[in-house]
Amino acid sequence: MKFEAILFDCDGVLVDSEPITNGVLRDMLHEAGWALTPEECMRIFVGKTVRSEAARIEAHTGRPLTDAWMADFYARRNAELEQRLTAIAHVHGAIDRVHAHHGGRIACASGADRFKVEMQLAKVGLSPYFAGRIFSGHEMPATKPAPDVYLAAAAALQVAPTRCAVVEDTVTGVTAGVAAGATVYAYAPLGHGGDASDSDEALRAAGAVQVFRSMAELPGLLGC
Repeated sequence: MKFEAILFDCDGVLVDSEPITNGVLRDMLHEAGWALTPEECMRIFVGKTVRSEAARIEAHTGRPLTDAWMADFYARRNAELEQRLTAIAHVHGAIDRVHAHHGGRIACASGADRFKVEMQLAKVGLSPYFAGRIFSGHEMPATKPAPDVYLAAAAALQVAPTRCAVVEDTVTGVTAGVAAGATVYAYAPLGHGGDASDSDEALRAAGAVQVFRSMAELPGLLGC
């Protein structure tokens, strides 16, 4: 298929943020009384919002998930990301080629809050490619795995979702892209630390048409 627009997830696709964000979350959950290994924390929370797991957090900590706790999490998360965030390997070259090939018809459609997405893209120098085309699941009726954020991105680009390719890295995200009607490619580098259920088989079962290992491969997969 010749795609008319390409829609990208952010965390784990454009920026290598998941280990940083989950490290902060794991520390704060430990302080609240729930001890998790790094692997367990990634397995539970990658691809999801913290609030979507509120019942599980409250069950393990015995405390309500308050707005104050979330504000502290956001502040500590953002400080760590500002200091340590890096881009996914080879993503700059891939985005440059895809952006040029599609005449700028690309967007970032993330389940994360807008501040985080915009801060991260600025930090790694990708903001110019996505200026005015950043969409947050926090601003939609429902976030991933619902398709809302991808439907909003496609509508803003004035492209039918069925003519879009989506680039994701989790089953939650793949599910959202497929539900929107897009063709989904799943980025799964060797040794990635995501949810254990986000194996190649699980990504394909969720509807990804192809799993790939390096962002250097992406322009060729998309026909750019």
